[in-house]
Amino acid sequence: MKHLLLLAVLAALALLAVCYESHESMESHEVSPFINRRNANTFMSPQQRWHAKAQERIRERNKPPYEINREACDDYKLCERYAMVYGYNAAYNRYFRKRRGAK
Repeated sequence: MKHLLLLAVLAALALLAVCYESHESMESHEVSPFINRRNANTFMSPQQRWHAKAQERIRERNKPPYEINREACDDYKLCERYAMVYGYNAAYNRYFRKRRGAK
């Protein structure tokens, strides 16, 4: 009987230890995960925003040729369909390379 009582107490303690939920495990105590529009950009300083915009402009200006070709092909439906079968490089060569040579 003593062993049964001891086993029941140990089982109850193990159950409490496993099922205990601490407040640290909760990700957020906020009511809503969203913030209003006025506070949306407060986490970035104006200097960081300017730097991010400048980097984006540099990336847009210095795109690799394959990316430019792919965007040109995406704007033309027949080229895009051809690219799904044969790839963007072959599609660009078929629909746009000939036009450049004719100029």
